[in-house]
Amino acid sequence: MRIVIAGGGLGGLTCARVLKAHGIDAVVCERDASQDARVQGGTLDLTVDQGQWALREAGLEAGYRAIARPEGQDMVLYDSAGTLLRREIAPEEGEARWGRPEADRPALRKLLLDALPEDTVHWGRTVTRAEPLGDGRHRVHLSGGDILECDFLIGADGARSRIRPLLTDAEPAYCGVHGMGLVIHDADRAHPAASALVGRGSFSALGEQRTLSAQRNGDGTIRVHLALRCGEDWPETSGIPFDDPDRARAALKELYAGWPAEFLALLDATSGPISVYPLTALPIGLRWDPTPGVTLIGDAAHLMSPFAGQGANLAMRDGADLALVLAEGGDVRKFEQAMFERAEPAAQMSADNLELFLSDGAAEKVRHLFATMSGEE
Repeated sequence: MRIVIAGGGLGGLTCARVLKAHGIDAVVCERDASQDARVQGGTLDLTVDQGQWALREAGLEAGYRAIARPEGQDMVLYDSAGTLLRREIAPEEGEARWGRPEADRPALRKLLLDALPEDTVHWGRTVTRAEPLGDGRHRVHLSGGDILECDFLIGADGARSRIRPLLTDAEPAYCGVHGMGLVIHDADRAHPAASALVGRGSFSALGEQRTLSAQRNGDGTIRVHLALRCGEDWPETSGIPFDDPDRARAALKELYAGWPAEFLALLDATSGPISVYPLTALPIGLRWDPTPGVTLIGDAAHLMSPFAGQGANLAMRDGADLALVLAEGGDVRKFEQAMFERAEPAAQMSADNLELFLSDGAAEKVRHLFATMSGEE
């Protein structure tokens, strides 16, 4: 069976690796020109029953534990006045410390890539469209004019999937929030105050319809994130010159006027370009009719905002589950039903959390949420 996977993110690579572990080769078509063509994002916490389970199925649990940072589970939560609302410290020993340890996305991707034959990923090859040939087979058109034909096609190509139209006409919708990402380089040496504020894990502060957070990465950087409730055209109408990062940083600080100076110093410590992106999501509970020879995983199937922390976990679980079904000659529809049932509550949680974290009076609401989840209230 010739299998083509559109997209070489964590979900697609997990699928390819688990297939390989069962003696099945797949072709992964990835738009990036190479493994190091762009920054792959920040740090992720993989759960025992999803991301970590998928890596066990891929035979990579030991490799994962070598790159994971259990101490990254430390967190502090403040309100916009600087009041500490919550502090959590990761367990120092025992299996509890492996509940949701952090690992950098580039390191996870490298772990998966190193476990695949070099010719598995076709770099610089974006899937532009696909068409059914009958009997479950598909013809896949790639950038540059190449064409592949396959017996099974997997859409792991994210929010703007080119495979999704084969199954549904659903498209992502704007969630009412824009995110912004900035980076503090060489944090410990060059910016010790920012480093101390963030600690070993993450820092979050919540205000009225806006958040400021920061998270330590294993490469010595700290990634700073802003989230702001605003119109979809806000980047164009705000007047903030995002193409001039120094002026943009000053303008962004004005959006957080009155917040503690040590919090805003996180923005001062950043350097380089600022990424600005709308948060979008597919309809909660999205499903499609069975279609021979094709399915979706990850964001292509159930894109949601990052406010539940489930995206990478779900994608990797999807990829491993699908690979096992294909390897065993099982019913792909059973995989899809399990994926739908897994993704719907996560998507609902993501939508609910977005509303909560970006609401008026968010700080107290979120403090109560954490206390309730831990059984303290």
